[in-house]
Amino acid sequence: MMRLTKPTLFTNMPVTCEDRDLPGDLFGRLMKEDPSTIKGAEALMLGEMLTLPQNFGNIFLGETFSSYISVHNDSTQEVKDILVKADLQTSSQRLNLSASNNTVTELKPESCIDDVIHHEVKEIGTHILVCAVSYTTQAGEKLYFRKFFKFQVLKPLDVKTKFYNAESDLSSVTDEVFLEAQIQNITTSPMFMEKVSLEPSMMYNVTELNTVETGDEGTSTFGKMSYLQPMDTRQYLYCLKPKSEFAEKAGVIKGVTVIGKLDIVWKTNLGEKGRLQTSQLQRMAPGYGDVRLSLEMIPDTVNLEEPFDITCKITNCSERTMDLVLEMCNTRSIHWCGVSGRQLGKVSPSASLSLPLKLLSSVQGLQSISGLRLTDTFLKRTYEYDDIAQVCVVCPYMSRES
Repeated sequence: MMRLTKPTLFTNMPVTCEDRDLPGDLFGRLMKEDPSTIKGAEALMLGEMLTLPQNFGNIFLGETFSSYISVHNDSTQEVKDILVKADLQTSSQRLNLSASNNTVTELKPESCIDDVIHHEVKEIGTHILVCAVSYTTQAGEKLYFRKFFKFQVLKPLDVKTKFYNAESDLSSVTDEVFLEAQIQNITTSPMFMEKVSLEPSMMYNVTELNTVETGDEGTSTFGKMSYLQPMDTRQYLYCLKPKSEFAEKAGVIKGVTVIGKLDIVWKTNLGEKGRLQTSQLQRMAPGYGDVRLSLEMIPDTVNLEEPFDITCKITNCSERTMDLVLEMCNTRSIHWCGVSGRQLGKVSPSASLSLPLKLLSSVQGLQSISGLRLTDTFLKRTYEYDDIAQVCVVCPYMSRES
C-alpha cells in the first residue's frame, strides 16, 4: 500500500564562495553541472525537479485521502478467485473504499492486481485502513490474510466565531446580525484560501464585508494573493439580514438561533485541495423581553434647554395582546415634555407602533436618554427602559474665548 500525494519541488543546499577564496570557481562549476539546479539561478535552493513523497506525511481533515493498493503473486503457482477489499475504520464507522467488489478469476505468478482508492476525510483522530485478500490455491484450499495501516487525521484550521446582534437603525425595520469568523492555519505549511463563504439559514440573506469597493470591482481586504502562513489568523466579516417575509415578524426573528454554516476551501502544496464545512452556527437569541423599545429617529446634536423630537418604536414581542400605558419620568439631566400616563391602546403580537416624543436636556455633554416606562394593564406588568440612546447637548450661547 502506498499513499498517493502531490510531489514536492526538489531542494538543494547551494555552497558558494568568493573568487579569491581557495576553491575559486569550483563550487560554481559544480552547481552549474548539477541537473537539479535552475540554469542561470544555481544559487536558489529550489530546483526544477520534483521529489516523490518519502514518507506517509500528514493527513488533514477535509482533504482527500488517496492510496494505491497492489496485490502481487510472489509464488510460483497460479491462484484463483482473488478478492481484494479495502475498508477504512474510524472511531465512529467502517467504510468500504474498494472501487470494485468483483472477484478476479486468476492471478499468475509475478502478476499483480492494482487498485486506487479515494476518500474525503471527514473525521479527526485515528484511522485504520484494513486491506483484506482472499484467494484459492491450485489444491482448492481457500486462504485469507489482512494487513492494517494506521494513520492520524489532524485538524488543519482553528475556527472561532463571534456574533453581534445589531439594533434596528433609523432607516430600517429589520435586525442585522454580524458574524466575525477567525480562521487560523495550524498546519506547518502555507495555505492558499480559495473560498471562505457563509451559507445562511432560510430566514436570512448574507452580505460579505471582506472587500473594498474600488470602481466597478471590489478588491479583497487581504490583497490579491490570499495566502495564510502557518499559525497566522485571518478575520472574515459577514452581515445577515432577515428576508422580507420574516423582517416584520419580531417574535419569529427573536427566536432564531441558527444562522448558517461556513464553507472553507483551501489549497496547499502544488494544488492539494481541502474543504471544510462547519456545523450550523448558532447565536444567543437577543433578549428583547415581551416589549421592545427602539429608536427610529433622534438628532445627533441638540441645544441646551431647547426641546427636541425623537421617534420611538414599540414592538410587542410576546404571543399575547397588550394594552400599554406610557409613563415618562424625568432624570437629573433629561426632562420629558408632555403628559405622562398616556394610553397607547392595544398592541397585537408581533405588531408595532411609532411614538413621537419631545424632551429637553438641562446638562451639557453626552447625555443618556432614560426614564421611559411601559405598563401592560392586562397583566399589571411594568417594563422600564434606561439608556435608550445618547445625544450630544451643546450650549448655543457659549462664546469662544480669545
